[in-house]
Amino acid sequence: MPAGTRSSGTPRAGPAAAPRAPGSISRRLLLLAAAWILALLGIGGIALDRIVTGTITRNFDTQLAAALPAMIAAAELDPFGEVRFNRPPVDPRFNEPYSGLYWQVSAEGHMPFRSRSLWDRELPADLSVSCIEPCASRTRAFRNEPLRIVERDGIIPGSAVVWRFQVAQGTDQLDAQIRTVRATLWWSLGALGAGLFALAIVQATFGLMPLRRVSAAIAAIRAGRMSRAPTDDVPPEIAPLVQELNALLDHNEETAESARMHAGNLAHALKTPMSVLMNEAAAGSPDLADAVVRELSTMRRHIDHHLARARAMGRRTAATARAEVWPSLERLVSAIERIYADRGVVIDLAGDRTAVFRGERQDLEELAGNLIDNAAKYGGGRVFVTVARGEGADAGFVTITVEDDGQGIPAKLREGLFERGARLDTGKPGTGLGLAIVRDVAGIYGGSVTLAASEDLGGLMATLRLPACDEAKGRAEPRKG
Repeated sequence: MPAGTRSSGTPRAGPAAAPRAPGSISRRLLLLAAAWILALLGIGGIALDRIVTGTITRNFDTQLAAALPAMIAAAELDPFGEVRFNRPPVDPRFNEPYSGLYWQVSAEGHMPFRSRSLWDRELPADLSVSCIEPCASRTRAFRNEPLRIVERDGIIPGSAVVWRFQVAQGTDQLDAQIRTVRATLWWSLGALGAGLFALAIVQATFGLMPLRRVSAAIAAIRAGRMSRAPTDDVPPEIAPLVQELNALLDHNEETAESARMHAGNLAHALKTPMSVLMNEAAAGSPDLADAVVRELSTMRRHIDHHLARARAMGRRTAATARAEVWPSLERLVSAIERIYADRGVVIDLAGDRTAVFRGERQDLEELAGNLIDNAAKYGGGRVFVTVARGEGADAGFVTITVEDDGQGIPAKLREGLFERGARLDTGKPGTGLGLAIVRDVAGIYGGSVTLAASEDLGGLMATLRLPACDEAKGRAEPRKG
């Protein structure tokens, strides 16, 4: 039957890139777990470090700021307008030179009033910045002695200036406490990370064990020790893989058994004609030439039939094959109308333009082409071809209906047309293999073909039912002509 031609001008592909070796699933899982653990522990560790060190520093500042209210309350002016304390701070470290705990009162145009512990040193004071609320800062104004200063502005009765009250303490103790907390924090997070990574290793080892069992089962099947992968004690995530593996093995066995059966059928079909030829030749029959032609024609029919099945079986293994129905039918209609142009054959095509057959285009055109050719050859010149998607029980299938306006075929004779070599009209050329091939190839795809009477044209109606791709959902088109 007419079919689309394949282009032989396929451009030659360039040099293929070296295949990339797939990585180990265990390694991928462990790398992902390690990256995730490090990221979470790093972010969490930084956050905890800031929270803990901030809390310790605020507690340190709070202790220093506790002396400021007492200093402001005890401050007064002497007869010369300088600040003095009527009650000096009681902490003895304020009186010990270089003790690490200091206070100071400063103002614009006045000499700083300092604790004895400062001795010959002076705390830095930026009086241009207001400190109505206590201000805390670090300074290295004293060499080898970093300080934490808490300061606040205050007003002394009788003074026209704002005084700056400051308390400072060395940060050696604060820094040592922060280092201890940080060391404890990061050691704890490190131990937690190591434990989590060890857990990831255990999960990867035991989590992938079912896959290792499946791999061992496949090796046993290949070695002949098992016929199928065991489905008991299989996790739900792996069960579909095992089921598909066993289904693939079943399909391969069915394919092999089918191949053996058809090879035997072909051998049996060829054996009888060959025996007839040998007997005719041995007997020296005068009708040997006619017998040769007759028996070779029979052998050719058997060979064509089995070759068609073999081609369909080979192409059926391509699970991703798909063919658009409408373009294929348009090509067939155009070609067959040209073939029977002398008889004035008119073929009308209507139905779903978007239906897609789940199979090879060559098989679709061979199946539909046989039916349309028979309708054009044996009908009265009018052929209807309709495409539709199945509904209800036929959902997931596409149907191609071919009707002609011929004399029709009695119901009791229709089933016999599917036999190899069966023909009702021997006055027209043909081998009688068309409908037999259509039924066999459609059956390979899980489809079917049926014959009935056409209500519209009065002749024969052939309905071809084939599996359709799920994504093909179209609308019906009006019949042309």
